[in-house]
Amino acid sequence: MGVATDERQALCGLFEELGPDAPTLCEGWRTRDLAAHLVVREHRLDAAAGILVPFLASHTESVQRRYATEPWEKLVDRVRSGPALLWPTRLPPLNELVNSAEFLVHHEDVRRGQEGWEPRPAEAARDAAAWRSVRAIAKLTLRNSPVGVLLRAPGHGEVVLKGPDPVTLTGGPLEILLFAFGRDAVRLEFDGELTAIARLKSLSRGL
Repeated sequence: MGVATDERQALCGLFEELGPDAPTLCEGWRTRDLAAHLVVREHRLDAAAGILVPFLASHTESVQRRYATEPWEKLVDRVRSGPALLWPTRLPPLNELVNSAEFLVHHEDVRRGQEGWEPRPAEAARDAAAWRSVRAIAKLTLRNSPVGVLLRAPGHGEVVLKGPDPVTLTGGPLEILLFAFGRDAVRLEFDGELTAIARLKSLSRGL
């Protein structure tokens, strides 16, 4: 099936379990808002660009709000069914390339938005996909770091971002991926000067 597909289905199951108004790690978003975001990025070419392009964001937000008002079961089914018919990520290899990180992160946004969350046990395919994503995006999402960064996932490898007062982050690939995408609900070890660690944690991280 692939990690992207597995995470999509697991997220939809969690959506159904928690309902449309559960908290998430995405600031200001409940589960219905996150589900609507996922539909927009796979069904509305006119609105999807605004996810990354600021001057188009108002249109994206308007479209997303409309989707968020749909009946919950219908909205979850839209997410579960995947992208629109002619969407490029209908192709399985491209789906894995583009959507693995997206659904890994957003599945955890919902899981870790609930009280009492714990990291999932290590799983080889999921961890490998998370580490591939770290290697692909970390230098972009952490590009404004005021300190050097060493990302270390034992058994997977390291990613180095050169800079002063380096900080080492050690943990599982998924924990590092979440941190690189701006999430603070992670289980990582930080090693370095306390002031450098604080500066890194306060950094606005993400695309």
